Amino acid sequence: MTEYPKKLLVVEDDPGLQGQLRWSFENFEVEVADDRSAALAQLRRFEPNVVTLDLGLPPDPGGVSEGFAALEEILALAPDTKVIVVTGHDDRSNAVRAIGLGAYDFYEKPIDPDLLNLVVERAARLHHLEQQNRLLMSRQAASPLEGVIAVNPEMLKVCRSVEKLAPTNVSTLVLGESGTGKEVLVKALHQLSDRSDKRLVAINCAAIPETLLESELFGYEKGAFTGAVKTTPGKIELADGGMLFLDEVGDLPAALQAKLLRFLQERVIERVGGRQEIAVDVRVVCATHQDLVKQIKEGRFREDLYYRINEATILVPPLRERRDDAVMLARAFLQRFANEMGQAAREFSREALEAIEHYGWPGNVRELENRVKRAIVMADGPQITVEDLELSAPEVEAEPFNLRIVREEAERRAVVRALSFTGNNVSRTAEMLGVTRPTLYNLVRKFGIEI
Repeated sequence: MTEYPKKLLVVEDDPGLQGQLRWSFENFEVEVADDRSAALAQLRRFEPNVVTLDLGLPPDPGGVSEGFAALEEILALAPDTKVIVVTGHDDRSNAVRAIGLGAYDFYEKPIDPDLLNLVVERAARLHHLEQQNRLLMSRQAASPLEGVIAVNPEMLKVCRSVEKLAPTNVSTLVLGESGTGKEVLVKALHQLSDRSDKRLVAINCAAIPETLLESELFGYEKGAFTGAVKTTPGKIELADGGMLFLDEVGDLPAALQAKLLRFLQERVIERVGGRQEIAVDVRVVCATHQDLVKQIKEGRFREDLYYRINEATILVPPLRERRDDAVMLARAFLQRFANEMGQAAREFSREALEAIEHYGWPGNVRELENRVKRAIVMADGPQITVEDLELSAPEVEAEPFNLRIVREEAERRAVVRALSFTGNNVSRTAEMLGVTRPTLYNLVRKFGIEI
Protein backbone atom coordinates (compact mmCIF):
# COMPACT_ATOMS: atom_id res chain seq x y z
CA MET A 1 0.00 0.00 0.00
CA THR A 2 1.19 3.51 -0.75
CA GLU A 3 1.08 6.40 1.69
CA TYR A 4 -0.97 8.55 -0.67
CA PRO A 5 -3.48 7.78 -3.45
CA LYS A 6 -1.93 7.33 -6.89
CA LYS A 7 -4.17 7.99 -9.86
CA LEU A 8 -3.07 7.80 -13.49
CA LEU A 9 -5.07 8.85 -16.55
CA VAL A 10 -3.86 7.30 -19.83
CA VAL A 11 -4.92 9.36 -22.89
CA GLU A 12 -4.31 7.04 -25.83
CA ASP A 13 -6.43 6.09 -28.86
CA ASP A 14 -4.68 2.78 -29.63
CA PRO A 15 -6.75 -0.01 -27.89
CA GLY A 16 -3.77 -2.36 -27.73
CA LEU A 17 -1.54 0.25 -26.13
CA GLN A 18 -4.35 1.20 -23.76
CA GLY A 19 -4.50 -2.34 -22.43
CA GLN A 20 -0.74 -2.59 -22.15
CA LEU A 21 -0.48 0.65 -20.17
CA ARG A 22 -3.50 -0.12 -17.98
CA TRP A 23 -1.81 -3.29 -16.65
CA SER A 24 1.70 -1.82 -16.45
CA PHE A 25 1.02 0.33 -13.38
CA GLU A 26 0.22 -1.99 -10.49
CA ASN A 27 0.60 0.72 -7.85
CA PHE A 28 -1.79 3.08 -9.60
CA GLU A 29 -5.51 3.36 -10.03
CA VAL A 30 -5.71 3.71 -13.83
CA GLU A 31 -8.38 5.18 -16.09
CA VAL A 32 -8.25 5.46 -19.89
CA ALA A 33 -9.50 8.07 -22.40
CA ASP A 34 -9.21 7.84 -26.17
CA ASP A 35 -9.83 11.46 -27.20
CA ARG A 36 -9.72 15.00 -25.87
CA SER A 37 -13.33 15.29 -24.68
CA ALA A 38 -13.14 11.95 -22.86
CA ALA A 39 -9.85 13.01 -21.28
CA LEU A 40 -11.34 16.22 -19.92
CA ALA A 41 -14.39 14.36 -18.60
CA GLN A 42 -12.15 11.84 -16.81
CA LEU A 43 -9.98 14.67 -15.50
CA ARG A 44 -12.99 16.21 -13.75
CA ARG A 45 -14.36 12.91 -12.48
CA PHE A 46 -11.21 10.98 -11.68
CA GLU A 47 -8.86 13.83 -10.58
CA PRO A 48 -5.58 12.02 -11.45
CA ASN A 49 -2.16 12.87 -10.06
CA VAL A 50 -0.50 12.06 -13.40
CA VAL A 51 -1.63 12.01 -17.04
CA THR A 52 0.19 10.29 -19.90
CA LEU A 53 -0.87 12.04 -23.10
CA ASP A 54 -0.34 10.81 -26.67
CA LEU A 55 -0.19 13.88 -28.92
CA GLY A 56 -1.71 12.01 -31.85
CA LEU A 57 -5.40 11.98 -30.91
CA PRO A 58 -8.50 11.78 -33.12
CA PRO A 59 -9.68 13.51 -35.20
CA ASP A 60 -6.02 14.28 -35.96
CA PRO A 61 -4.25 10.99 -35.14
CA GLY A 62 -1.50 11.71 -37.66
CA GLY A 63 -0.77 15.19 -36.31
CA VAL A 64 -0.32 16.89 -32.94
CA SER A 65 -2.91 19.69 -32.96
CA GLU A 66 -5.50 17.75 -30.96
CA GLY A 67 -2.89 16.55 -28.47
CA PHE A 68 -1.61 20.06 -27.82
CA ALA A 69 -5.17 21.34 -27.44
CA ALA A 70 -5.78 18.59 -24.87
CA LEU A 71 -2.57 19.50 -23.03
CA GLU A 72 -3.57 23.16 -22.74
CA GLU A 73 -7.07 22.35 -21.51
CA ILE A 74 -5.85 19.77 -18.99
CA LEU A 75 -3.39 22.27 -17.49
CA ALA A 76 -6.04 25.00 -17.50
CA LEU A 77 -8.48 22.81 -15.55
CA ALA A 78 -5.93 21.15 -13.25
CA PRO A 79 -2.63 23.06 -13.33
CA ASP A 80 -1.07 20.87 -10.59
CA THR A 81 -1.54 17.65 -12.57
CA LYS A 82 1.71 16.19 -13.93
CA VAL A 83 1.30 15.60 -17.68
CA ILE A 84 3.80 13.27 -19.39
CA VAL A 85 3.61 13.70 -23.16
CA VAL A 86 4.19 10.59 -25.27
CA THR A 87 5.82 11.51 -28.61
CA GLY A 88 7.01 9.70 -31.70
CA HIS A 89 10.62 8.59 -32.05
CA ASP A 90 13.04 11.55 -32.53
CA ASP A 91 10.16 14.04 -32.29
CA ARG A 92 12.15 16.36 -30.03
CA SER A 93 10.69 19.62 -31.35
CA ASN A 94 7.16 18.72 -30.21
CA ALA A 95 8.53 17.43 -26.90
CA VAL A 96 10.24 20.76 -26.25
CA ARG A 97 7.08 22.62 -27.24
CA ALA A 98 5.03 20.50 -24.82
CA ILE A 99 7.44 21.24 -21.97
CA GLY A 100 7.18 24.93 -22.81
CA LEU A 101 3.39 24.73 -22.53
CA GLY A 102 3.66 23.24 -19.04
CA ALA A 103 4.03 19.47 -19.48
CA TYR A 104 6.01 17.82 -16.68
CA ASP A 105 8.05 15.50 -18.92
CA PHE A 106 8.00 13.60 -22.22
CA TYR A 107 8.58 9.99 -23.26
CA GLU A 108 9.39 8.66 -26.73
CA LYS A 109 7.75 5.68 -28.39
CA PRO A 110 8.17 2.71 -28.53
CA ILE A 111 7.06 2.46 -24.93
CA ASP A 112 9.14 0.56 -22.37
CA PRO A 113 6.63 -0.04 -19.50
CA ASP A 114 9.31 -0.33 -16.81
CA LEU A 115 11.02 2.90 -17.80
CA LEU A 116 7.73 4.76 -18.17
CA ASN A 117 6.70 3.43 -14.77
CA LEU A 118 9.73 5.13 -13.21
CA VAL A 119 8.86 8.45 -14.87
CA VAL A 120 5.22 8.24 -13.74
CA GLU A 121 6.20 7.23 -10.17
CA ARG A 122 8.54 10.23 -9.96
CA ALA A 123 5.81 12.56 -11.24
CA ALA A 124 3.29 11.21 -8.71
CA ARG A 125 5.80 11.63 -5.90
CA LEU A 126 6.46 15.25 -6.90
CA HIS A 127 2.73 15.93 -7.09
CA HIS A 128 2.32 14.56 -3.56
CA LEU A 129 5.22 16.64 -2.20
CA GLU A 130 3.77 19.80 -3.77
CA GLN A 131 0.39 19.08 -2.16
CA GLN A 132 2.02 18.56 1.22
CA ASN A 133 3.96 21.81 0.82
CA ARG A 134 0.76 23.72 0.01
CA LEU A 135 -0.88 22.18 3.07
CA LEU A 136 1.99 23.31 5.30
CA MET A 137 1.89 26.79 3.79
CA SER A 138 -1.86 27.02 4.40
CA ARG A 139 -1.35 26.01 8.03
CA GLN A 140 1.25 28.74 8.40
CA ALA A 141 -1.14 31.20 6.78
CA ALA A 142 -3.77 30.24 9.34
CA SER A 143 -1.63 31.93 12.04
CA PRO A 144 0.23 34.73 10.26
CA LEU A 145 0.67 36.72 13.49
CA GLU A 146 1.21 35.53 17.04
CA GLY A 147 -2.14 35.31 18.79
CA VAL A 148 -4.11 35.77 15.55
CA ILE A 149 -6.06 32.87 14.04
CA ALA A 150 -7.28 33.65 10.52
CA VAL A 151 -7.93 31.98 7.19
CA ASN A 152 -10.44 34.49 5.86
CA PRO A 153 -8.93 36.46 2.93
CA GLU A 154 -9.98 39.85 4.34
CA MET A 155 -8.54 39.03 7.75
CA LEU A 156 -5.32 37.81 6.15
CA LYS A 157 -5.09 41.19 4.40
CA VAL A 158 -5.37 42.82 7.82
CA CYS A 159 -2.49 40.65 9.05
CA ARG A 160 -0.36 41.65 6.05
CA SER A 161 -1.10 45.31 6.79
CA VAL A 162 0.09 44.80 10.37
CA GLU A 163 3.31 43.23 9.09
CA LYS A 164 3.93 46.14 6.73
CA LEU A 165 3.15 48.86 9.27
CA ALA A 166 5.03 47.28 12.18
CA PRO A 167 8.58 48.44 11.24
CA THR A 168 7.43 52.06 10.75
CA ASN A 169 6.58 54.86 13.18
CA VAL A 170 3.30 55.68 11.44
CA SER A 171 0.45 56.64 13.78
CA THR A 172 -2.08 53.87 13.26
CA LEU A 173 -5.84 53.77 13.84
CA VAL A 174 -7.44 50.35 14.30
CA LEU A 175 -11.16 50.37 13.56
CA GLY A 176 -13.66 47.60 14.22
CA GLU A 177 -16.64 46.54 16.26
CA SER A 178 -16.23 45.64 19.92
CA GLY A 179 -14.84 42.17 20.41
CA THR A 180 -13.22 41.79 16.99
CA GLY A 181 -9.69 41.46 18.39
CA LYS A 182 -8.26 44.96 17.89
CA GLU A 183 -6.05 44.67 20.97
CA VAL A 184 -4.55 41.38 19.72
CA LEU A 185 -3.55 43.10 16.48
CA VAL A 186 -1.98 46.00 18.39
CA LYS A 187 0.09 43.52 20.42
CA ALA A 188 1.24 41.91 17.18
CA LEU A 189 2.09 45.35 15.79
CA HIS A 190 4.28 45.97 18.85
CA GLN A 191 5.96 42.54 18.76
CA LEU A 192 6.95 42.96 15.10
CA SER A 193 8.23 46.52 15.53
CA ASP A 194 11.73 47.71 16.38
CA ARG A 195 10.25 48.91 19.68
CA SER A 196 9.40 45.37 20.85
CA ASP A 197 12.12 45.50 23.52
CA LYS A 198 10.37 48.53 25.06
CA ARG A 199 7.00 48.72 26.75
CA LEU A 200 3.56 48.58 25.20
CA VAL A 201 1.48 50.79 27.46
CA ALA A 202 -2.29 50.58 27.03
CA ILE A 203 -5.06 52.76 28.41
CA ASN A 204 -8.81 52.47 27.84
CA CYS A 205 -10.14 55.99 27.40
CA ALA A 206 -13.72 54.85 28.07
CA ALA A 207 -12.95 53.00 31.31
CA ILE A 208 -11.42 55.89 33.31
CA PRO A 209 -13.47 58.84 34.65
CA GLU A 210 -12.83 62.13 32.87
CA THR A 211 -11.52 63.73 36.06
CA LEU A 212 -8.75 61.12 36.35
CA LEU A 213 -7.96 60.53 32.69
CA GLU A 214 -5.71 63.55 32.25
CA SER A 215 -3.46 62.59 35.17
CA GLU A 216 -3.42 58.97 33.95
CA LEU A 217 -2.23 60.06 30.52
CA PHE A 218 0.13 62.92 31.36
CA GLY A 219 1.08 62.23 34.98
CA TYR A 220 1.13 64.80 37.80
CA GLU A 221 3.49 66.71 40.07
CA LYS A 222 3.55 66.38 43.82
CA GLY A 223 0.87 68.64 45.34
CA ALA A 224 -0.95 69.18 42.04
CA PHE A 225 -4.21 68.15 43.74
CA THR A 226 -5.44 66.60 46.95
CA GLY A 227 -3.86 63.16 47.30
CA ALA A 228 -0.91 63.89 44.97
CA VAL A 229 1.70 63.01 47.59
CA LYS A 230 4.46 62.35 45.08
CA THR A 231 5.35 63.10 41.47
CA THR A 232 3.96 60.37 39.22
CA PRO A 233 4.67 59.88 35.51
CA GLY A 234 1.70 59.24 33.24
CA LYS A 235 1.09 56.51 30.67
CA ILE A 236 2.62 58.54 27.84
CA GLU A 237 5.83 59.06 29.76
CA LEU A 238 5.99 55.41 30.82
CA ALA A 239 5.76 54.38 27.16
CA ASP A 240 8.88 56.42 26.24
CA GLY A 241 10.83 54.49 23.60
CA GLY A 242 7.96 52.06 23.12
CA MET A 243 4.34 52.14 22.04
CA LEU A 244 1.26 53.83 23.51
CA PHE A 245 -2.10 52.18 22.82
CA LEU A 246 -5.14 54.42 23.30
CA ASP A 247 -8.14 52.10 23.23
CA GLU A 248 -11.59 53.57 22.59
CA VAL A 249 -10.05 56.90 21.60
CA GLY A 250 -13.47 57.97 20.34
CA ASP A 251 -14.51 58.44 23.99
CA LEU A 252 -11.71 60.92 24.72
CA PRO A 253 -13.13 64.15 26.24
CA ALA A 254 -12.86 67.34 24.16
CA ALA A 255 -10.37 69.02 26.51
CA LEU A 256 -8.02 66.05 26.40
CA GLN A 257 -8.34 65.85 22.63
CA ALA A 258 -6.67 69.27 22.39
CA LYS A 259 -3.91 68.28 24.79
CA LEU A 260 -3.29 64.98 22.98
CA LEU A 261 -3.13 66.85 19.66
CA ARG A 262 -0.45 69.15 21.04
CA PHE A 263 1.57 66.16 22.22
CA LEU A 264 1.32 64.49 18.79
CA GLN A 265 2.48 67.70 17.12
CA GLU A 266 5.27 68.68 19.52
CA ARG A 267 6.14 65.29 21.08
CA VAL A 268 6.41 66.93 24.50
CA ILE A 269 4.12 66.72 27.55
CA GLU A 270 3.54 68.67 30.74
CA ARG A 271 2.45 66.84 33.88
CA VAL A 272 -0.64 68.06 35.67
CA GLY A 273 0.50 70.84 38.00
CA GLY A 274 3.87 71.09 36.28
CA ARG A 275 5.49 73.65 33.98
CA GLN A 276 8.41 71.67 32.61
CA GLU A 277 8.15 70.26 29.09
CA ILE A 278 9.20 66.61 28.88
CA ALA A 279 10.21 65.16 25.50
CA VAL A 280 8.78 61.71 24.83
CA ASP A 281 9.63 59.34 21.97
CA VAL A 282 6.64 57.08 21.56
CA ARG A 283 4.63 55.53 18.75
CA VAL A 284 0.91 56.09 19.17
CA VAL A 285 -1.65 53.47 18.11
CA CYS A 286 -5.35 54.15 18.65
CA ALA A 287 -8.44 51.99 18.37
CA THR A 288 -12.17 52.55 18.50
CA HIS A 289 -15.46 50.92 17.57
CA GLN A 290 -17.06 54.31 16.96
CA ASP A 291 -17.60 56.15 13.68
CA LEU A 292 -15.13 59.01 14.07
CA VAL A 293 -16.15 60.67 10.79
CA LYS A 294 -19.71 60.89 12.09
CA GLN A 295 -18.44 62.25 15.42
CA ILE A 296 -16.46 64.93 13.57
CA LYS A 297 -19.61 66.05 11.75
CA GLU A 298 -21.45 66.20 15.08
CA GLY A 299 -18.64 68.23 16.67
CA ARG A 300 -17.69 65.54 19.18
CA PHE A 301 -14.25 64.71 17.79
CA ARG A 302 -11.56 67.03 16.47
CA GLU A 303 -10.89 66.70 12.77
CA ASP A 304 -7.24 67.74 13.14
CA LEU A 305 -6.73 65.06 15.81
CA TYR A 306 -8.39 62.48 13.57
CA TYR A 307 -5.83 63.07 10.82
CA ARG A 308 -2.97 62.98 13.35
CA ILE A 309 -3.90 59.55 14.71
CA ASN A 310 -4.97 58.19 11.32
CA GLU A 311 -1.81 58.22 9.20
CA ALA A 312 -2.69 54.57 8.48
CA THR A 313 -5.91 52.66 9.10
CA ILE A 314 -6.46 48.98 9.88
CA LEU A 315 -10.11 47.96 9.48
CA VAL A 316 -10.93 44.71 11.29
CA PRO A 317 -13.94 42.90 9.78
CA PRO A 318 -16.62 41.58 12.18
CA LEU A 319 -16.79 37.85 12.76
CA ARG A 320 -20.08 37.52 10.85
CA GLU A 321 -18.21 38.55 7.68
CA ARG A 322 -15.52 35.89 8.15
CA ARG A 323 -17.46 32.74 8.90
CA ASP A 324 -14.52 30.55 7.92
CA ASP A 325 -12.58 31.97 10.88
CA ALA A 326 -15.35 31.25 13.40
CA VAL A 327 -14.90 27.47 13.39
CA MET A 328 -11.11 27.71 13.63
CA LEU A 329 -11.35 30.16 16.51
CA ALA A 330 -13.89 27.95 18.29
CA ARG A 331 -11.59 24.93 18.02
CA ALA A 332 -8.65 26.96 19.35
CA PHE A 333 -10.69 28.20 22.32
CA LEU A 334 -11.95 24.66 23.00
CA GLN A 335 -8.44 23.27 23.18
CA ARG A 336 -7.12 26.17 25.26
CA PHE A 337 -9.88 26.17 27.88
CA ALA A 338 -9.93 22.37 28.12
CA ASN A 339 -6.19 22.44 28.90
CA GLU A 340 -6.62 25.27 31.41
CA MET A 341 -9.43 23.41 33.20
CA GLY A 342 -7.58 20.09 33.13
CA GLN A 343 -10.34 18.39 31.17
CA ALA A 344 -10.08 15.62 28.59
CA ALA A 345 -10.03 16.65 24.95
CA ARG A 346 -13.48 17.25 23.50
CA GLU A 347 -14.88 17.88 20.04
CA PHE A 348 -17.78 19.86 18.64
CA SER A 349 -20.73 17.98 17.19
CA ARG A 350 -21.42 18.47 13.47
CA GLU A 351 -24.55 20.49 14.31
CA ALA A 352 -22.56 22.68 16.72
CA LEU A 353 -19.97 23.48 14.04
CA GLU A 354 -22.70 24.38 11.55
CA ALA A 355 -24.36 26.60 14.17
CA ILE A 356 -21.04 28.35 14.89
CA GLU A 357 -20.53 28.91 11.16
CA HIS A 358 -23.98 30.43 10.55
CA TYR A 359 -24.58 32.41 13.76
CA GLY A 360 -24.30 36.20 13.40
CA TRP A 361 -21.97 36.75 16.42
CA PRO A 362 -23.05 40.27 17.43
CA GLY A 363 -20.43 40.15 20.18
CA ASN A 364 -17.78 38.97 17.71
CA VAL A 365 -14.75 36.96 18.89
CA ARG A 366 -15.32 37.88 22.53
CA GLU A 367 -18.83 36.37 22.45
CA LEU A 368 -17.52 33.21 20.76
CA GLU A 369 -14.82 32.86 23.40
CA ASN A 370 -17.31 33.23 26.24
CA ARG A 371 -19.78 30.74 24.74
CA VAL A 372 -17.10 28.09 24.22
CA LYS A 373 -15.76 28.54 27.75
CA ARG A 374 -19.25 28.22 29.24
CA ALA A 375 -20.02 25.20 27.04
CA ILE A 376 -16.97 23.31 28.33
CA VAL A 377 -18.22 23.78 31.87
CA MET A 378 -21.84 22.85 31.13
CA ALA A 379 -21.36 19.95 28.68
CA ASP A 380 -22.14 16.45 29.98
CA GLY A 381 -20.97 14.26 27.11
CA PRO A 382 -17.77 13.94 25.10
CA GLN A 383 -19.07 16.37 22.47
CA ILE A 384 -19.96 20.06 22.69
CA THR A 385 -23.51 20.36 21.36
CA VAL A 386 -25.65 23.20 20.05
CA GLU A 387 -27.46 23.25 23.40
CA ASP A 388 -24.16 23.55 25.30
CA LEU A 389 -23.33 26.63 23.22
CA GLU A 390 -26.86 27.98 23.77
CA LEU A 391 -27.27 28.32 20.03
CA SER A 392 -29.95 27.00 17.71
CA ALA A 393 -29.40 24.78 14.68
CA PRO A 394 -29.07 26.84 11.47
CA GLU A 395 -32.17 26.99 9.30
CA VAL A 396 -30.17 27.24 6.05
CA GLU A 397 -29.01 24.08 4.29
CA ALA A 398 -25.39 23.23 5.05
CA GLU A 399 -22.93 23.76 2.21
CA PRO A 400 -21.49 20.53 0.74
CA PHE A 401 -17.91 19.48 1.48
CA ASN A 402 -17.46 17.20 -1.54
CA LEU A 403 -15.00 19.08 -3.73
CA ARG A 404 -16.38 17.60 -6.94
CA ILE A 405 -19.89 18.83 -6.11
CA VAL A 406 -18.61 22.26 -5.10
CA ARG A 407 -16.47 22.55 -8.24
CA GLU A 408 -19.27 21.45 -10.55
CA GLU A 409 -21.70 23.93 -9.00
CA ALA A 410 -19.11 26.71 -9.41
CA GLU A 411 -18.60 25.68 -13.05
CA ARG A 412 -22.36 25.67 -13.67
CA ARG A 413 -22.77 29.15 -12.18
CA ALA A 414 -19.81 30.46 -14.22
CA VAL A 415 -21.26 29.09 -17.46
CA VAL A 416 -24.72 30.51 -16.76
CA ARG A 417 -23.24 33.89 -15.80
CA ALA A 418 -21.00 34.06 -18.89
CA LEU A 419 -23.92 33.15 -21.17
CA SER A 420 -26.02 35.91 -19.63
CA PHE A 421 -23.18 38.42 -20.10
CA THR A 422 -22.76 37.52 -23.78
CA GLY A 423 -26.43 37.13 -24.65
CA ASN A 424 -25.94 33.37 -25.30
CA ASN A 425 -23.16 34.02 -27.83
CA VAL A 426 -21.28 30.70 -27.78
CA SER A 427 -17.98 31.99 -29.19
CA ARG A 428 -17.76 34.94 -26.81
CA THR A 429 -18.86 32.78 -23.88
CA ALA A 430 -16.16 30.19 -24.62
CA GLU A 431 -13.57 32.98 -24.86
CA MET A 432 -14.74 34.52 -21.60
CA LEU A 433 -14.54 31.14 -19.81
CA GLY A 434 -11.17 30.31 -21.35
CA VAL A 435 -12.34 27.06 -22.98
CA THR A 436 -12.97 25.83 -26.51
CA ARG A 437 -16.40 25.77 -28.13
CA PRO A 438 -16.63 21.92 -27.93
CA THR A 439 -15.78 22.09 -24.21
CA LEU A 440 -18.48 24.70 -23.70
CA TYR A 441 -21.02 22.54 -25.50
CA ASN A 442 -20.02 19.61 -23.27
CA LEU A 443 -20.53 21.76 -20.17
CA VAL A 444 -23.91 22.97 -21.43
CA ARG A 445 -25.04 19.37 -22.00
CA LYS A 446 -23.59 18.23 -18.69
CA PHE A 447 -25.46 20.82 -16.64
CA GLY A 448 -28.62 20.81 -18.77
CA ILE A 449 -28.35 24.51 -19.56
CA GLU A 450 -30.72 25.88 -22.19
CA ILE A 451 -29.17 28.26 -24.73
